[in-house]
Amino acid sequence: MTGSSPATRRSRQWSSPSRSRLSDILAENRHTELSHQDALAAAQAEHERVRDAAIRVFKDHELKEEHRRLQEREEVIIQQQRREEDRIRNEERLRAEEERLRALKLKTVPKLPPEEPPVSSAKPTSTPQLNGSGPSNSVTATGSLNKPVPVLTTEKEPPIASQPSPSNVPILPVNGTKPAPLGQAQSLPQGQPIAPIKPSSFAIPSITGSFLKPTTSPNASSVAPASKPQVDQYVVIHQNLKKLRASLAEQAKTLPPLKARMGDMRRELRKSLGQIVAEKGANKKQITTIQRLLEESLSGSIPSAMVDPSQYVIDERGPMEGALHNEAQLPSLFLYLLNIFAKTIINQFINECGAQPKAADPLGVIAAQIFSNKFYHWRGKTLVDILMAKYRVACPVLFGCHGSESTEQGRARLGWRRDGAGWAPEQQHIDRMKGLAVGYAAISLRDFSRSPNTNPWPPSKYWTSLAKVVNTPPAEISNTQCVVLRGMIEIYEERFIYFYGSAAIAALRLALVDFPNKVQAKTPGTSGLQVLAQMLKRDIGLEL
Repeated sequence: MTGSSPATRRSRQWSSPSRSRLSDILAENRHTELSHQDALAAAQAEHERVRDAAIRVFKDHELKEEHRRLQEREEVIIQQQRREEDRIRNEERLRAEEERLRALKLKTVPKLPPEEPPVSSAKPTSTPQLNGSGPSNSVTATGSLNKPVPVLTTEKEPPIASQPSPSNVPILPVNGTKPAPLGQAQSLPQGQPIAPIKPSSFAIPSITGSFLKPTTSPNASSVAPASKPQVDQYVVIHQNLKKLRASLAEQAKTLPPLKARMGDMRRELRKSLGQIVAEKGANKKQITTIQRLLEESLSGSIPSAMVDPSQYVIDERGPMEGALHNEAQLPSLFLYLLNIFAKTIINQFINECGAQPKAADPLGVIAAQIFSNKFYHWRGKTLVDILMAKYRVACPVLFGCHGSESTEQGRARLGWRRDGAGWAPEQQHIDRMKGLAVGYAAISLRDFSRSPNTNPWPPSKYWTSLAKVVNTPPAEISNTQCVVLRGMIEIYEERFIYFYGSAAIAALRLALVDFPNKVQAKTPGTSGLQVLAQMLKRDIGLEL
């Protein structure tokens, strides 16, 4: 067979085999066996050629695709690297802004000397006595006290008045009202309360007639003996909770159903608390999960040893008529989960709320909701002492403990954590105390006036803790106490005033003005309290 000339060949890359001439097609030997064999050989060669060309094209395509994928992956890595660099730059910028903000907060401006009061024959208006004893405190039209502020006490508390009527106090935007402009006299009409205070079952701590002189030390002996047994009991409860955790670990070795479920319940509870957000109504799923886990542990469907709950409360309890759980023992798994719930709440206060105080409020809502639920009570009363035992160990300042930060024993009494062989850094300790303090306020300053349940840790507990800090002798005041005091008040001052009215204003004056003034060794914490007083004046028009 003869091939076609180059002039007749097609110019395409993948051309078909060259056509034979017409004479070859019409030749006489076209039907011979040799002719057929030649045709088959030519077809086979063409097949091999086309196949090799296809394989070559496929390999070229694969190489191009692999190169394209490598380029895309490289671009993705470069984009991720750029995003991380942008994130680091933004965080560094925010860190620098936060440092500048803290420096501004710590900066103070000296006050002008007080002006001489004008001569007036009118008698000063005085606030009514809250407990009927001791001299009254007169409050000026700008909110400043004419007489020394009384010492906060933790004595037996009379019922709170539903309509307090101070005559001259600053107007606060407790319910969305607009504060009066600074520099103008702020006063209320005769008989109008500072804030609408609803009748409630909690009590207001009394303000006695003994006054704190600027140069004298407050007598803290009336507070310490009363609080010492309670503090000791909370420490004992904390130790009992450690033993309970060890007991559950031992039970899990012999009870396969408990071992299989206990770890999952603990992880699910922590996961639900970690998903809590500040948006109203967005935590229903998490709360339902927590309640389901507690009810499952309480029902006895998962075997666990029965224990005496009196080891985890500070008061002695007997069976109460109508209570859901009057029995002498409860499942240890239920108390264990309450312990994990309390521990997780406190850890989130520490890790999240030092830098973001507003994150404490939804956690406080859930803590109050769980411990006020009658289904989780024992003999008609709450088991909130489990949470407070952990609070006592984590933040002893709230329970009246104080000490010197320059000694080992003093730091231990203040709740300063150890980091390996030494103490944790100071900034880490301060952030920890701020988170715990704002969390304590989020738990205790809750309004249960519309709830059928009883407040497990009422606002009177907040007042008591505030009094224990404020009544510390001047020589024993530490920077930690100042940090805790500011954390308790900041962002919750309006709610405090909502509950206690003019008594709260007197307490704020004592905490933010007189307390830092009597400190012998000035610290950043004392400056922070004074800055907070200025912020209250600027933001809500409250001049202490």
